[in-house]
Amino acid sequence: MGYFHQGHLSLMETAGTLCDHVVVSLFVNPTQFGENEDLDAYPMDLDRDLRLAKEKGVSVVFAPPREAVYPERFQTSVALASLPRHLCGLDRPVHFGGVATVVTKLFNIVRPKVAVFGAKDFQQLQVIRQLVKDLNFNIRIVGNPIVREADGLAMSSRNVYLSPDERQSGLSLSRSIELAERLIQAGEKNAASIRAKITDLITGHDHTAIDYVSLCDPDTLNEVDLITSPVLLALAVKVGKTRLIDNRVIDPAQ
Repeated sequence: MGYFHQGHLSLMETAGTLCDHVVVSLFVNPTQFGENEDLDAYPMDLDRDLRLAKEKGVSVVFAPPREAVYPERFQTSVALASLPRHLCGLDRPVHFGGVATVVTKLFNIVRPKVAVFGAKDFQQLQVIRQLVKDLNFNIRIVGNPIVREADGLAMSSRNVYLSPDERQSGLSLSRSIELAERLIQAGEKNAASIRAKITDLITGHDHTAIDYVSLCDPDTLNEVDLITSPVLLALAVKVGKTRLIDNRVIDPAQ
């Protein structure tokens, strides 16, 4: 959705190693924003984005106007039955319908052979993988690892909203992941106990309000009680007015 940072640029770099030509879609999609979300305030700098994409060897930036994607009397949507009913979808009921619809449209317009998405929004990545499977798109979906700032904060266009104090509190997400890894690798299997320790860590920082702390199955996103196989730790926390997400798949066997 623009305002590129190194995380976005890493998607372009990965695509460049897999394809002869890279197309970047740049579209702030209104249908994935609910009421009182930051659609109107979402950061944008088209000239800068075009320059950065060109520097990465991108062949085409596809940046359609809103009315081209959603013309007058547009009335079709794409919805998944199960995956959106977890994590971010609980508090953002229209979000993944908007994502699924716009990604379907972009796939039909651009017709890529490979599509690269960031793993920072793990739920979105799983939704798109399921969408491609269910609708028989002949597209290889590649998940790109999370790119972090030097201090561990997952890169996001919304990080620019954080004050210096809020940014320090935002580090509670990556520190929670490190805590969970230590606990699981030390043999802790009780998911409720780990959630409680993470909750204490995050709420011990100023400016934080937890949306969710989830330990769930990476494929179904169903919550787990006992950790005996790889588990997804997914976090969503409001730091000031900025909503941050982070995640990691943790394997107790490693």
